[in-house]
Amino acid sequence: MSSTGQTLYRRARKVMPGGTQLLSKRPEMFLPGQWPTYYRSAKGAEVVDLDGKTYLDMSYCGIGATVLGYADPDVNAAVKTAIDMGSMSTLNCADDVELAELLIELHPWADMVRFGRAGGEAMAIAVRIARAATGRDMVAFCGYHGWHDWYLSANLGETAALDGHLLPGLAPKGVPRGLSGLMHPFHFNKLDEIETIVAGHGERLAAIVMEPVRSTDPAPGFLKGIRSLADRCGAALIFDEVTAGFRLNSGGAHLAYGVDPDVAVFAKALGNGFPIAAIIGRHSVMDAAQETFVSSTAWTERVGPVAGLATLRKHREQNVARHLIRIGTRVQRGWQDAAGANDLPIQVSGMAPLGHFVFDRSDAQEIKTLFTQMMLDKGILAHGSFYAMLAHTDAHVDRYLEAVNEVFRALKIAIDQNAVRQLLRGPVAHSGFKRLT
Repeated sequence: MSSTGQTLYRRARKVMPGGTQLLSKRPEMFLPGQWPTYYRSAKGAEVVDLDGKTYLDMSYCGIGATVLGYADPDVNAAVKTAIDMGSMSTLNCADDVELAELLIELHPWADMVRFGRAGGEAMAIAVRIARAATGRDMVAFCGYHGWHDWYLSANLGETAALDGHLLPGLAPKGVPRGLSGLMHPFHFNKLDEIETIVAGHGERLAAIVMEPVRSTDPAPGFLKGIRSLADRCGAALIFDEVTAGFRLNSGGAHLAYGVDPDVAVFAKALGNGFPIAAIIGRHSVMDAAQETFVSSTAWTERVGPVAGLATLRKHREQNVARHLIRIGTRVQRGWQDAAGANDLPIQVSGMAPLGHFVFDRSDAQEIKTLFTQMMLDKGILAHGSFYAMLAHTDAHVDRYLEAVNEVFRALKIAIDQNAVRQLLRGPVAHSGFKRLT
């Protein structure tokens, strides 16, 4: 078992609050005390840790950012050329304009584009622009949209407001209490909930913010109903495509459902791991960006736009979405088949390229932790989610599903013998936000 990564992580926790820069990469979220934690190199669908051990990644895969695969040669070549030519200058890079035009070509409803470098940051930009355009301050939202004050303020006064949207028990410490009352949550596919919000606060709503799809498909009429409500009250409809984008097609997932927003936000897969985010939208909303100050030196560097161009071109030319859907469908069916064969109840959810499963038991978190431990022993990074990449082959899926079948069989035996805890070599994985001591 790898030890160098855990040793380094103990050092990291002394100098970095929380140990890592992203909660989703904390080893406690996977396998406390055993997860490799750090990588030396990553290529295709494989990751090499600090001890030189190679793992097949069948988990979050760059937390959804590397839609083509790790170190994609075409994207890397474009980025290396940009670096050699100079990634920063007093002047602007022309790649900005080219990427904006390509995004508008892919989304004919949009007229204008602003860029950022991270998903949460881009969502904050989108909400700021919507507030500037409408002159209003309230926001209705569904789902997870980042760490910024506008979003976490939903938990001011009601600490459970974000439960089911973000992470249970998330405290809004550090968020100004003056923001209380501006955020109004509703649940996906619950049109009556957003109707109630619009009825009570429609004249103050700046935006309705949501993902067009995530764990479940939108119910018939749900997205169109949201669009109608936004039009009726004059709020900007913002689709958060940070996670869903470029999974079902070469653009936003909303294109598959035939409902256009006023603003759509992209990041993650847009640059195949290089930092780039885009806020695209209608002229009537986006032009307000000139009336509010949203500006950053980091948004003018060249690597992000160049990576975005290379990623989008390859994505479209090779019909990457079709591959992601096929591979993801194989994996989800494999989970269900393995569970059925071993009499192990699970629930499978998520769009094909972004699948999830949970064990349908009260001790589900303990079982999932043991699943991750057993899969790691087989040289596979795995937990309850799988994010498909172009680099994933059928051979990878075959190896993974064979291991899943073997591990599910072992889990069933462990459950029947009440031995799950006994087999764990460390603590149970965290399931939400938790302070590290």
